[in-house]
Amino acid sequence: MPARRRTVLAALASAAVGTPALLAAAPPAPARAAGDLYGSNTALYADPGLVEGTDYARRYRRQPAFDNDLITNAPYPQVAVVAPHGGGIEVGTSELCLAVAGYHPATLATATDGAGLHDYWMFEGLRASGNGALHVTSTNCDDPYALSICGGARHAVALHGCTEADAGVPVGTRAVLVGGLDATLRDLLRQEYARVNITLAGGGGADIDGTDARNICNRTVTRAGGQLELTTALRTAMFGTNTRAERKNTTLPLFWDFVRATRTAIARRVG
Repeated sequence: MPARRRTVLAALASAAVGTPALLAAAPPAPARAAGDLYGSNTALYADPGLVEGTDYARRYRRQPAFDNDLITNAPYPQVAVVAPHGGGIEVGTSELCLAVAGYHPATLATATDGAGLHDYWMFEGLRASGNGALHVTSTNCDDPYALSICGGARHAVALHGCTEADAGVPVGTRAVLVGGLDATLRDLLRQEYARVNITLAGGGGADIDGTDARNICNRTVTRAGGQLELTTALRTAMFGTNTRAERKNTTLPLFWDFVRATRTAIARRVG
């Protein structure tokens, strides 16, 4: 008989906090990424010069699950939505993470579009400036909640911000680069963005295409996920007042076009 869901999730949670037997088979973590001050989230959290709640924050949510059936297994969680560089690091990705997961970024009211609610996790820079120093590349993400949430889901979508140069498009282009190892999800996302006239970037390269197996978006049950890199111009155009305090309150139609397209693609992938 297949392992019950609660048994598998317990094992994943244990692995996230360091059970040697489960971590032994994992490949060694890559070296600290060029430009990063920290080689992992663990290293960042251990820095005595940083204060959680002042310099950075972590937010996450799991959907309630109740498994009291003696015969059948409850289904695995389907989708995790993550923003590894939220807050002031890659501006706008926190708000997008919440909305794609099915929660209004200002009120946390739940979506009524029939596309469901998803687990989410985000790491946010809270500083008035200098949040780039808190960037930990996605292949080095080892936050235990991120690993557990993604590791218990069949699919994941990671939201990131990039420059137009990174995405291989002209300056000022409102574009999204769709990556990750889930080829089916990539195709569905591209189809839905094309429907709402959001430009698809075709460049980028290995640094931001989300195809490394250790990327947090690919640390799922299926070992694959989707990664979305939104250009600065696209994210800026999504908010009336682009500040940490007001982004969530001033989301513009473009923001919701992107969210609906993403949620529709996810629903098609799951369904």
